[in-house]
Amino acid sequence: MIPREAAPGQPVFAEPWQAQAFALVVQLQRAGYFTAPEWAEILGAELRAAGEDDGSHYYESWLKALEKLSLAKGLTDLATLDARTEAWEHAYEHTPHGKPVVL
Repeated sequence: MIPREAAPGQPVFAEPWQAQAFALVVQLQRAGYFTAPEWAEILGAELRAAGEDDGSHYYESWLKALEKLSLAKGLTDLATLDARTEAWEHAYEHTPHGKPVVL
């Protein structure tokens, strides 16, 4: 399940958040919060909803699927998710260019 290379000589993850989202899904699945078929179903629905893509938005669909499944399984609630999103946006907007975003 762990990707090795997107293409020869290319990184699998373009951004650190993509690797973090991937790792979170893997760990939640290993911990038994959802099954591989459940994950495949919701990720597939998100990818279909996104329509044609050159692959550059793949992990955005991954993140949306993770959010939806986390809500459906009661792993978080909408208020907590919204608060975290707002905190991240604030941190991102106030981080100098080239510096890592820290919450």
